[in-house]
Amino acid sequence: MKKKVRRSQVADEGSSNQEECCALCRLSDDDPAMFGEKVTLKEHKLSVHYFCLLTSCGVYQRGEEDEGVFGFLVDDIQQEIRRSARLTCCCCKKKGACVGCNVRSCRKTIHFPCGRKQKFISQFTGLFPSYCPDHSPTQSLCVGLDLSLPQSCSVCLDAIDPVLCYSVLKCPSCNASWFHRDCVQRQAHSAGLFFFRCTLCNNKDDFQEEMLRMGIYIPERDASWELEANAYSELLEVYNRCDALACLCTDGRSHSAKTGWFEVIRCRLCGSRGTHRKCSGLKLNTSDWACSDCTQTTDGKASLVASPQGGQRRSLLSKRHLSPIHSSVSCKRPSLPVGSGSPEDLLQALAAQLRPLSVQVEVRRDRALAAGVELVRRTDFDPTHTLSVRFKDHQRTSFPSSLQDSDSARQGFLKLLLQQIQDSVVFEGPEGSKNLALDSQALREDLYFDVGCLLALSLVHGGPPVGFFSRALYQCLFNFPPNWPLTVAHMTPDTHSTRQVSRIAKAKSLDELKEVTAASWEYLELAGCNRPISSLKERDVLVEDLVSFTLITRMQLPLQRFREGLRTLGVFDQVQLFPSAFCSVFCEAAVRLSAQTVGQLFTVEFSQQDDRLDRETPVVTFWRHFLLECEVGRSSISLQDLLHFATGAEEVPAAGLLPPPTISFLHPVTSSPPGAEQEERGGRGRGGKRGKVRPQTAEWRDEGLFPQREPNSKHLLLPVTSSYQAFKSSMEQAISHHVHLLPTES
Repeated sequence: MKKKVRRSQVADEGSSNQEECCALCRLSDDDPAMFGEKVTLKEHKLSVHYFCLLTSCGVYQRGEEDEGVFGFLVDDIQQEIRRSARLTCCCCKKKGACVGCNVRSCRKTIHFPCGRKQKFISQFTGLFPSYCPDHSPTQSLCVGLDLSLPQSCSVCLDAIDPVLCYSVLKCPSCNASWFHRDCVQRQAHSAGLFFFRCTLCNNKDDFQEEMLRMGIYIPERDASWELEANAYSELLEVYNRCDALACLCTDGRSHSAKTGWFEVIRCRLCGSRGTHRKCSGLKLNTSDWACSDCTQTTDGKASLVASPQGGQRRSLLSKRHLSPIHSSVSCKRPSLPVGSGSPEDLLQALAAQLRPLSVQVEVRRDRALAAGVELVRRTDFDPTHTLSVRFKDHQRTSFPSSLQDSDSARQGFLKLLLQQIQDSVVFEGPEGSKNLALDSQALREDLYFDVGCLLALSLVHGGPPVGFFSRALYQCLFNFPPNWPLTVAHMTPDTHSTRQVSRIAKAKSLDELKEVTAASWEYLELAGCNRPISSLKERDVLVEDLVSFTLITRMQLPLQRFREGLRTLGVFDQVQLFPSAFCSVFCEAAVRLSAQTVGQLFTVEFSQQDDRLDRETPVVTFWRHFLLECEVGRSSISLQDLLHFATGAEEVPAAGLLPPPTISFLHPVTSSPPGAEQEERGGRGRGGKRGKVRPQTAEWRDEGLFPQREPNSKHLLLPVTSSYQAFKSSMEQAISHHVHLLPTES
């Protein structure tokens, strides 16, 4: 006869003043999620756990649901007690082992609670079989599953080792959601059959089938939160408060007139924000209004727009674990060619999202960061729009042509932006090796998200490499190198916490260690490490815990918001896929320009005519020699000046120069020597034929021939001259004039 799983929740039988032991397992524990409900029949002086009944080998449900204990008759239960009294538990060695391995050749018997300790798996379906560790079902890993990133339990969110065993389970559908056995059992007990599903991929059918196979009991009832009386009564309440920054109503924010200026109208999208018409500058007949959170998330039609803000402008200190809404731009990652590995190729793949539509940015040289923050906080901001930058100050800056062409202006803005981000309150540490700093004002203003968003924009829109991250910060963000241990050396130098941890790490004796820890008790208390020290061996563990607290634990919220900002345009996901390739972009200063580097940037386009090709070939040699002289300082201009003249960029962007720079040639206009025209006219015969002028009679004029540039297309025209000195002179004159000419706003 098959056992039946109970179909409904039974009301409490009333708690006894004195705990009674289960007649089958001899334990008095009352934990419904782990042992099932404990039912006591006072008239029979009998207490049993529901799971002990279900998994016992010699008892079956022969009664109705309301008979005995959930259909188990009292006589059958007492007979099973007598049967199991002769069997010894292989764990505690006591009598009463009522659960046995379902494999006939296996003779192991055990109490149900002891079975959990000994890794027995009991399946709560069919005949409710149980299996010992030697015969129990197991799970298998998915081929190609990436386990390099830190894993956490999807229920309790604590760290978890991604090693399949009795106490660790995974979802069979997404293969990315891992659970502690106890956590998923408690989740099943709370959610019930109708709401129990994977917390990550939301799969229900396959997930429940797999969990039943692995010994998780799923009660056939509604979720516990659905059974609470008046659980959703607050949904019947109407929001009736003005949330405008400045409420103009003299009767207060909670006052709502039936009509007129001071009637509270609610957001038509979320319904959880309201405003008086007068307080938000609305018209008297306005009834259709959306709050600021919803307008940042939607375009007024409840559809997502391509803004990386997407509903993240919330009070971060009150909703710390809110999952932000990402736009399609932030989440989608373009497909990459197979084998691509250089950061330039990867960023260029992301740059394919950019559209020709432009957004205007007005910048003062000393307030580039403020202009960038204002840009990304616009409600209509779209990160795929091209940046059109205009400098408002007329002072001479390091970007003298920034007001003359859009590419130079954008490059100048992104370079200034990167410099000011590095010096902002968001970062701390020495130049070129910055860690995130903990700043309450920056948290309140959500500046960590803004800075992450601006760094992502800079990389994709052609800005320079970041170059100032410390290796510790890169490891905290992207876990590269994987599981790399952090030490005191990775902490920010010359800070109070670093000095305290350093003193503890340098303690040479137990007495010195105790003295140092006693002096730093406040910091240890804050880090949860204020514990008694009994030996010098505990020093290293204490230092490791303090370093982890300083760099990771207390920085969880800034790191989270910074990551969310970096997800703009898919940058964070791309870096996570190729962390080794991007390490130099974030952590290494830009390599100094060399003649070889600049020479490799340009592709030479020769003419098709043979006579022109003969003149262009020596100019290429002039060009390469000129690059070498610029590098070693034998020219009045630098390689940086030359690159800026040709491309509008003073350094090579992280995504490379787009379009790729090219070189063609500017040929001189040849003139005839005196008398050549008369000779030509006199060479006509009676037949009207004109005599040809020989090429060697033409004069080659080098004067007045200067290089020309097309910065938008990254195209440089080199003058075709007869000598290197003429080539060098014309290049230096043109580039020097460009570099030192003060810009004027058109």
